[in-house]
Formats: sequence, C-alpha cells, structure tokens
Amino acid sequence: MNLLHHWLLNSDYWKRTVMEEIVPWGLAGVELGDNILEIGPGPGVTTDLLRRSHARLTCVEIDAGLADGLRRRLGEGNVTVINGDATALPFPDDSFTGAAAFTMLHHVPSPKLQDRILAEVCRVLRPGGMFAGTDSRWSLVMPIVHLFDTMVLVPPETMGARLQAAGFINVAVETAKSRFRFSARKPSTRS
Repeated sequence: MNLLHHWLLNSDYWKRTVMEEIVPWGLAGVELGDNILEIGPGPGVTTDLLRRSHARLTCVEIDAGLADGLRRRLGEGNVTVINGDATALPFPDDSFTGAAAFTMLHHVPSPKLQDRILAEVCRVLRPGGMFAGTDSRWSLVMPIVHLFDTMVLVPPETMGARLQAAGFINVAVETAKSRFRFSARKPSTRS
C-alpha cells in the first residue's frame, strides 16, 4: 500500500465512511452467524464493527505488518488475526457460519486470484453460510490513491457469475456510485 492509501485507511473520514455507510450497507439483510471469517481487514476498521456483533471473528490479512498491528491492537478477545493468503485459507472445509470482505478484492493482483479467494471462502463456509461484502468501483480518485499500488477492479456486472462459478447460490449484487455490494450463500447440501 502506498503512503496516501495508508493514510486514507487510517483517517477519521474513512473510519466514519466504513461505520456509517460501507459495513451497514454491505451487511443489510445478511445474517452471518456467530463464527465469521473476515478476508483482508487491513488496519481493522471493519473488524472493529464486526467484532461487536459476532461471538467469534477470524481475520486473514496477507500483509504481515497490518496483521501484526491488528493483533497487537485487539489483544485478547473474540478476534483471531492470522497473517495468511486468502487464496489458500488454512482452515478445514465448513469452518465458519459466515464470511465478509470489505473493499479488498481490488487489492488482489489478478482476476484469477480473486476467483480463487471466492472459491476458498465457499469451501470454508458451513453449508447454508453467507458471504457478503463490498468493493470499490472506478472513480477519478481510484488511480491516484492506488498509484504504485495494486488495483484490479472487479466489474460489478461480472461478480454474480464469478460467485456462482465459485459454488455460491442466491447471489445478489447491487451497485452504487462509488462501490458495489454482494451477498451469496453456500448451498445447504452438496450435489
């Protein structure tokens, strides 16, 4: 992450946007259960909200510095932070009641790796478990914030088919001006 992006993610503006807009909109009408997985929490602004409303939260963050900082900041409690790669989640099948990913998929360096994350999330969800989240859409500021940083935007119009290809059903995708949200369910039974 470049310095501008790092500064933005730690700003009061971003924290307010996450708390008042992104997470409430991303989880509207979605029940994740009591044991959830968060993919790519970054500095943990979304984690702070999720840990208040879920009994157990496991975060997987690929950046070792961000994972260590989040682990130190949260200390003991209902959150476990793992420095790991979401394309190869270190959990058995059917481990979590729900999963969330907020504004992180565009940080994954290729559509193939993004799709691998979607498939891994489906694998580790319990049958019937929900996956929900948001991601950013293109805007004039996106290339500036991501200068010398990874930015592979997910076209919202492809997200539904990509979730279905990963094994999800009951897929919903909704767009807004600067972001989109998605939700999908792992099938209750395997065919």
